[in-house]
Amino acid sequence: MSTSAAASFFQSKPGCETHCGNVTIPYPFGIAGGEGCSADGNGYGYSIRCDTSFYPAKPFIGDGKFEVISISETEIRVKNSRVAAACYTKKGVQIDLDPFSQDPTDRFSFFIDKTSFTFSNTKNRLFAIGCDTLTSFFAVSGNGTLHDPGVCLSLCNSRDEVIEGSCAEEKGCCQLEFPKGINSLYASVSSLDNHTKVWSFDPCSYAFIAEKDQYSFRASDLLPTTNFIGEKRNIPFVLDWVIGNKTCEEAKDTLLCQKNSVCVETTDVPGYRCTCVEGYEGNPYLSPGCQAKQLTTPGPQADTNRCGRDCFAKKQEFPILKATLGIGLGILLLIVGISCLYLSLRKRKQTKLKQKFYEQNGGLLLNKNATASGGDGAGAELLTKIYTAKELELATNNFHKNRILGEGGYGVVYKGILPDNREVAIKKSKAVDESQIEQFINEVVILTRVNHRNVVKLLGFCLESKVPLLVYEYVPNGTLFQHIHCKGEISPILSWESRLRIATETANAIAYLHYAVSTSVIHRDIKSSNILLDENFTAKVSDFGASRLIPLDKTRIMTIVQGTFGYLDPEYFHTSQLTEKSDVYSFGVVLIELLTGEQPVSLKRSEEQRNLATFFIIQMEEEENILQILDAQLVHEGNLEKMLAVAELAKRCLFLKSVERPTMKQVVAELEYLRNLPSQEEKLWSIPSTPIDLYMPESSDTISDFGQHSFATDNVISINTP
Repeated sequence: MSTSAAASFFQSKPGCETHCGNVTIPYPFGIAGGEGCSADGNGYGYSIRCDTSFYPAKPFIGDGKFEVISISETEIRVKNSRVAAACYTKKGVQIDLDPFSQDPTDRFSFFIDKTSFTFSNTKNRLFAIGCDTLTSFFAVSGNGTLHDPGVCLSLCNSRDEVIEGSCAEEKGCCQLEFPKGINSLYASVSSLDNHTKVWSFDPCSYAFIAEKDQYSFRASDLLPTTNFIGEKRNIPFVLDWVIGNKTCEEAKDTLLCQKNSVCVETTDVPGYRCTCVEGYEGNPYLSPGCQAKQLTTPGPQADTNRCGRDCFAKKQEFPILKATLGIGLGILLLIVGISCLYLSLRKRKQTKLKQKFYEQNGGLLLNKNATASGGDGAGAELLTKIYTAKELELATNNFHKNRILGEGGYGVVYKGILPDNREVAIKKSKAVDESQIEQFINEVVILTRVNHRNVVKLLGFCLESKVPLLVYEYVPNGTLFQHIHCKGEISPILSWESRLRIATETANAIAYLHYAVSTSVIHRDIKSSNILLDENFTAKVSDFGASRLIPLDKTRIMTIVQGTFGYLDPEYFHTSQLTEKSDVYSFGVVLIELLTGEQPVSLKRSEEQRNLATFFIIQMEEEENILQILDAQLVHEGNLEKMLAVAELAKRCLFLKSVERPTMKQVVAELEYLRNLPSQEEKLWSIPSTPIDLYMPESSDTISDFGQHSFATDNVISINTP
């Protein structure tokens, strides 16, 4: 074997087949049947099945669904094997156009578990095609984590509205990004009107996974004459691969990394890769390891520094002292000049870099929103400070891992200590992309409009760092989710009275957002993990990245579905119509969490009980059934009547039709009534069927106290906003 070939990564194990058809199979992959040809001792999917019934032969991985196109040092490119299709007759009756489907024609799933492969979230997209198409997916990571669902909606009334070559405007085509590190994907495609309004030019909805750079939308894809399913099966998508499921440290006794290579840990999924050290090349998984690159060694140089006796004599006569002083002074001036120039250029570079980060992190968009809200930028006057990156680095000990309070898809929250010893929470984005910038600006704009004791306070922000930073008041007692579901691991289990108080405070905050702000705010992601508890266990609603402002002349807006699975309003999910009642539904789920101590969605429960809201509604049909799912410890506290009243309120919050749900004003009134009910009357009271008529008549000017803010039920009379 030549030196250049030996230095290439694309080497198979000696004695093993190097190709399957036209595809090179480098180690740690190997063709099945050859002894030890792949590193598949632990069953991580490196064994390639070479199907010789094709000519040329074709390689497959996993359960044989994925045909391999190519393998590189970090990725495997495979052909698509499934396209979801939902096609309809002119009258809206669904028909089956996919003879290969084993599931109903509007669903498909990919599972690559039992391997060390994951769907690339940077190179793949889930595309949805059609002018009356609603597509969603659920994804699961290798560790069993169920991610929030992704949803996109593509609508157009005529073929003239279709935008050729683009999915960005969601006219005939829309696309979804994947979460990081997933190896299981379940997707569905459906239609709002069964294509009856667009059938003449578009009778079908489709969804498929594809490498984003390999698919360009065409208007002709909508035509019924197009062999869409057959064509799209050949579009590739990308899998990331690693070795095993352990870190470098955990796998140190079984590392595949050979001589002159290093172990590199992956950030998105468990596992590692091997790579040659600098100056070496080859396949780092194969013995004897990486080989040194061939270098050209320069030949000896002639000695040009020889000096004879005459030269020596001239040097003796040279004024050494003067020359030394002159040269020294010149060097000093040169150093000073260079230093000044360097500092000037460095300052200019830092200024340009800060300006670049400011614009990259949405500074111009923030200015635009602030001006739009306040007329002269006054929308940001509630912010006490614009922090520098240096201040926040010092406050967090350079964002040390010991300062991490929490972590999510948006980024990481750190605990910071300012020079005046104030404790703060600092949210740092993981990466900068357009969607996260929009969420960041959205959260700043929302929080500069609100000021309520049960809403976490935004103290300031920083735009001059590589990623945007938000600075909040520090809320030390974690989240409501932790206190409900960690079973007393972080603190004593919350009593019923504490839970009822927290529920009332949270409802107060949501009602304030809906009714007491100059422009109504819909939170859109109410859940127990977004309710923080301070040192007195007072509730603080947080995380307004997904929130939306609702104009005064509107009660609902059309928007891309966003929220958390288990808390998401079903009506909003199916119609994309966001209303204040969407928050009411999510709050209803929080109420049943408080009542039952159960998580909204759990794969550990039976299929009937997997979705807590659905199971709760069924159990509410009979009183003895609801008693079985209430938290046993709370029942023993002797507050059963109040708990059943809250359960009835939660049931009304969870009605499928939003018009049948109570408003947050009504929810607050009922919870306040229950909290203030005298203990000696607990066995005698009964809540009227329409309690809001007694406590908060919509036709009156009754003032309801929402925390520290008062307002009329019909017209806001006192607000505390910019």
